[in-house]
Amino acid sequence: MKNYPRRLVAFLLLTALLIVICFSLSAGQYDLGFMQVVAWCLHQLGIPLFNDITITQQQEAVLMFIRSPRTVVGLMVGAGLAASGAVLQGLFSNPLADPGIIGVSSGATLGAVTAICLGINAVSMFGLPLCSFVGAIIAVSLTIGLSARSGRIPVLTLLLAGVVVGMLFSAITAALLTVMDDHKVQQYLFWTIGSLDYRRWEHVLMGVVPISIGITIMLLMARHLNILALGEAEAKAVGMPVAKYRLILLAVAALTTASSVCISGSIGFVGLIIPHMMRMLVGPNHKHLLPASILAGAVFLVFCDSIGRVLLNNSEINVGIMTAVLGTPYFLFLLRKHTDLQ
Repeated sequence: MKNYPRRLVAFLLLTALLIVICFSLSAGQYDLGFMQVVAWCLHQLGIPLFNDITITQQQEAVLMFIRSPRTVVGLMVGAGLAASGAVLQGLFSNPLADPGIIGVSSGATLGAVTAICLGINAVSMFGLPLCSFVGAIIAVSLTIGLSARSGRIPVLTLLLAGVVVGMLFSAITAALLTVMDDHKVQQYLFWTIGSLDYRRWEHVLMGVVPISIGITIMLLMARHLNILALGEAEAKAVGMPVAKYRLILLAVAALTTASSVCISGSIGFVGLIIPHMMRMLVGPNHKHLLPASILAGAVFLVFCDSIGRVLLNNSEINVGIMTAVLGTPYFLFLLRKHTDLQ
C-alpha cells in the first residue's frame, strides 16, 4: 500500500473542502454565481476582495437562511459518519464495517416511523429527529447488552447481535408501516432515503454539540484504537483493558452516528467507503486516518448533495440516492478485493 505525503493529502482535502462549500452555496434552482458566493464568503470573513461583485438582499437571504445551514449540516453529518465508520472498521478489523452494522440505522428508522405514526413530527420540527435519536440509542444499547459476556464484548457476537437487533427493529418498522396512511408512508420514505432539504440553523444546533464531542473523543483515542486494531491478544499483551476501551469507542461511534442520522435521515456508504479510501492514501494509523476521513466525509457528502441539486432542471435528487449511486461501484470493488484476499 502506497502512502502519500500527509501534508499533501491534508492540503488537497482542505482545498477540496473550500471549493465544495462554495459549490454547495451556489448550487440550486435560485440563481447564484460561484464567484458571487466566493465574494460573499470573503466579505463575511472580513476579507476585502472582489468588492466589485455584489449580491442582492434576496440572494443574501437565500445564502444565509437556506443554503448555509444545509451546507453546514452536510459537513457535520459527513464528518460524523466517516469518523464513526473509521472507528468501527478499526475495531472490527474489517474494511466492510460501517455504522449500520451495530443497529444504528434500523433503530433510527424505527424511531422516525414511530414519530410519524403518532404525529409527533407534526407537533414540533424536533420531534422526528429526537425520536430517531432515541431509537438509535436503544438499538445500540440492545446490541451491546446482548453481546456482552462477563465483561467482554466479542467482536463476532457483537456483529451477530447487531444483525438480530436490526432484523427485530426492521420487523417492527414494517408492522407500523402497514397501519399508516399513504401520506405518512410518503413522509417515511422521504426520511429514510436521506436528505438535507429544508435544514435550518435549528438542525445545526441540534447536531453540532454531540457530533463535535464524538469526533473529538475519537481523535483523542486514536492511539488506543491503533492498539485495538492489532487484535485482542496484542492489546491485552500491552496491558490495555480491551472491553473498556472497545465499549467506549463503540458508544462514541454510536452516539455520533445517531446524532448525524437524526438530522439528515439514513445516508449510506459515507461511513463505509470514505475511511477505506483514506486508508489507501494515508495508511492505517488512526492518528492520520481519522482526520483525513473527517475531511473527506464532509467533502463527499456536501459534493453529493450539490450534484443532486444541479443534475435535473427544477428538481433535486436526494443526497442519500447520490451517495448510493456514487458509492455502490466502489463498494463492489471493495467487496471483490476483500473476497480475493481471503
